[in-house]
Amino acid sequence: MDTNKLDRVVREARLAREERERDYRALALKLYPWLCGRCTREFTRATLQELTVHHRNHDHDYNPPDGSNWELLCLYCHDNEHQRLIEASRNPTGGAKAAAAVGTDRPFAGLAGLLLKPSGKP
Repeated sequence: MDTNKLDRVVREARLAREERERDYRALALKLYPWLCGRCTREFTRATLQELTVHHRNHDHDYNPPDGSNWELLCLYCHDNEHQRLIEASRNPTGGAKAAAAVGTDRPFAGLAGLLLKPSGKP
């Protein structure tokens, strides 16, 4: 395989991606206030590089001009969102299994008896 050709293709793909990102990022920053959509941290020009554009449907090629597929997230919330997606894909039925795996302890089971007066009435 020709490594020069492969290097050129990868370089061109990266440049095209960076150009697309500049376009939708610039538009998203014009459409939305500079706040993280999760933690509501505010950003200024000095900290704007820490604000990212998250694609709600996770398709980076779907960039409608009205911004309906975007939300602005700080680096930390954006990483957390993608980590949640990774964990959900590893355990697709995690909701039902996780609910069943939740502890069976009943910490308030005898509370009613403790609240009753000696006569047995509240």
